[in-house]
Amino acid sequence: MSVVAWRVLAVIFLGLGLIGFALPLVPQIPFLLLGAAAAAKGWPWLDRRLLAHPVYGPLITGWRERRAIPARAKVFATLSLATTTLALFVLPVSVWWRVGWIAIAAATTLWLWHRPDR
Repeated sequence: MSVVAWRVLAVIFLGLGLIGFALPLVPQIPFLLLGAAAAAKGWPWLDRRLLAHPVYGPLITGWRERRAIPARAKVFATLSLATTTLALFVLPVSVWWRVGWIAIAAATTLWLWHRPDR
């Protein structure tokens, strides 16, 4: 893939991560990690800036080195998944949406809590 394509992906994923600041049901961290991975392939300057960030730099480094997710991020992600799951029982959606979402949320939560904390 070309450098321009990696840069475009980095901007898209980081933009989606920024949306997560405003919308609590949109995950920030997975998009941040995808954006950092794309930046590492096509935009070394941005990759260095992300790694030097006081909040997100250690998170990115932990993921790259150990596939670790901090406990606080796990708790927040689990609460977000649970909130969305509860919302589906209030909203007028089909049973298949609910079943599908519960399966995805359960698989995601299990995977998440099997990752190391540090």
